[in-house]
Amino acid sequence: MRNTVITIARAYGSGGRTIGKILAKEMKIPYYDRNLIYMASEQSGINVEMFSEQDEHIHKNTDIIPSEKNRYVSNDNIFEYQSKIIFDVSNRSDCIIVGRCANHLLQNSKHRVLRIFIYAPDDVCIETIMKKFSVSRREAEKTFRQINKHRKEYFRYHTGREWDSAENYDMCFDTSKYTYEQVVSLIKNYAEIFSKV
Repeated sequence: MRNTVITIARAYGSGGRTIGKILAKEMKIPYYDRNLIYMASEQSGINVEMFSEQDEHIHKNTDIIPSEKNRYVSNDNIFEYQSKIIFDVSNRSDCIIVGRCANHLLQNSKHRVLRIFIYAPDDVCIETIMKKFSVSRREAEKTFRQINKHRKEYFRYHTGREWDSAENYDMCFDTSKYTYEQVVSLIKNYAEIFSKV
């Protein structure tokens, strides 16, 4: 069966996760984000904390990370387990997958993959983080830069491509110019057309 899979990559603080959740609810399709970590942990038998530590993050100091069962797990092994789950869920039904290089992993799959990138100017993202987590501008800016740096490194390491390059996506949205609801509506409209191709 050929499913429609919407992948959402997002700059931290741009609202990508919120947009994904609203979209999944409106389209009545499954939403996958951090729950992929728990699914990969359950299937592999590796402690969920190992997946959480590696989530969209590359450990540069150690290629091999000791696990609790005296097995050793590398960045690549963790990515492989998570990738398998991404392929599995995309084969089950239409769905939305946030982050974790899903746009790259599924680009040559049998499914219709709509690749979305959500971003906003730095100041807008930092303001959003300040309000959401009640933190200072300094703390929000530090977190914003660190998380986006990790996402860029993670994407480059596993794909050889640049995470925030438009060539990796079908649609890119600056959420300083649209409401989340408008972005959802635009993606839904495109997905409807896309599903008939």
